[in-house]
Amino acid sequence: MDPNSNKLPTNEEIIEDLTGDLKTQRLDENPPDPEHISKSDEEDNSDEEIVVNKPKSDICDDYIDEEELRKINDSLSAEEKNDRLAQANDLKKSGNDLFKNCQYLDSVKLYTESLRLYPLENVSERSIVYGNRAASKLHLNYKESAVDDCTKSIELNSSYVRAILRRAKLYEEMEKFDESLEDYKRIVELDPGNKEAIVACQRLPPIINERNEKLKTEMLGKLKDLGNMVLKPFGLSTNNFNLQQDPATGSYSINFQQNAN
Repeated sequence: MDPNSNKLPTNEEIIEDLTGDLKTQRLDENPPDPEHISKSDEEDNSDEEIVVNKPKSDICDDYIDEEELRKINDSLSAEEKNDRLAQANDLKKSGNDLFKNCQYLDSVKLYTESLRLYPLENVSERSIVYGNRAASKLHLNYKESAVDDCTKSIELNSSYVRAILRRAKLYEEMEKFDESLEDYKRIVELDPGNKEAIVACQRLPPIINERNEKLKTEMLGKLKDLGNMVLKPFGLSTNNFNLQQDPATGSYSINFQQNAN
């Protein structure tokens, strides 16, 4: 953890930080045999940065400079805005045609060009184009970037069910189950008859609970390892301490056992 950071650490970060010395100690006690380190293991330890599911700038320049657009928008006359709107609509239509022909990367480029032309007052149109661009990126497997576009689309139109549904599906594919469930709940609020969202709201809670239980088990295991490391010099272990919960209050008490197995 960075001591100069103002961000509060999560429970997992705290446990990971506390158990760091334990991991180091174990490695020192049992250093790996060089003869058993495979070539693939060496490659896995490379410092090379790997970017997943993000379109590279040399493949697709999809950045929209909102501040620059605002400056341009403020300087345009009503007639100029109408001209830009017409051009943007034409680009969007061409992008839709490319999408239908499965030319997804080219459609992303045209959607981007249209977003750079749309007057900021055309909120609904811009929301739709961001949603369309997300759909194209999804077909290209640019999942994180597609989520960003869905989010922008939803920011422009908080009731755009199609964009919320697309982001919900992406979140679930990326195993961000809490975020996915929130999106599905929002869809049910907007469209109570949406069967896909209703089913998802029933399917995801057990998945989330199972994940949370697994995380809790892993965290308790790390805490136990840490406790054993601290208690070892005193000839003790965590087995010497029995944790019991009071069913009436829910609070815990710790009982010491001298001769634990």
